[in-house]
Amino acid sequence: MSIQNEYLQCVIANFKTIKDLGEKTISQLDIEELHWCPTSQSNSIAIIIKHLSGNMLSRWTDFLTTDGEKPNRNRDDEFKGGYPTKKALLQAWEDGWNTLFTTLHSLTENDLLKTIYIRGEAHSVVKAIQRQISHYSYHIGQIVYIGKQIKNENWSSLSIPKGKSIEYLEDMLKQHQQKLRE
Repeated sequence: MSIQNEYLQCVIANFKTIKDLGEKTISQLDIEELHWCPTSQSNSIAIIIKHLSGNMLSRWTDFLTTDGEKPNRNRDDEFKGGYPTKKALLQAWEDGWNTLFTTLHSLTENDLLKTIYIRGEAHSVVKAIQRQISHYSYHIGQIVYIGKQIKNENWSSLSIPKGKSIEYLEDMLKQHQQKLRE
C-alpha cells in the first residue's frame, strides 16, 4: 500500500472514530437535553451539530472543484434555533457525515497534493483534511463534555471509566495476545 492510500485509510478511520464518539453521546440524550446550554455564552449540542452539519456540507460538497465556503451557507444561522425532533437532528448529522465520507472515499492518492480553497485561502487537500479533523474533534469534544455534564452519574463512559485503567489494559493485552494466537 502506498503512503497516500495509507493516509486516506487513516483519515477515514479517524473521522469514523470522531463520529462514533458523537453518536454515543447523542444516544444517551433526549431532545430537551440536546438543546440544553451550559451558559448563556455556550452552544447546546443541537447547535454544535447544526454547525458541524453546515460546515461538512459546505466543505465536502464539490470538494476538489469549488471553494469550501459555499455561497449558500449561512454560518451565522447555524448558531440559532435547533431541531424540533431528535430524528431531524440525526438526519442533519447523517447528511453532513455522509457528504464527508462520500468525498473521502472518492479521493485518490493523486488528489492529495492538489490545491483547494477555503474562503479563498489555498490548501493542499492534505492540509484541508487535517484542518477538518482538528475542527470536528474540537466540537465532538464539546459534545461529549456537555453530555457528561447533563448525565452526571448516569453517564455511560465512552472510554476507560475512572479507576478502571489497569483492568482495561489487562483486557486489551489479553485480546491482542488472543489475536496473535489465532
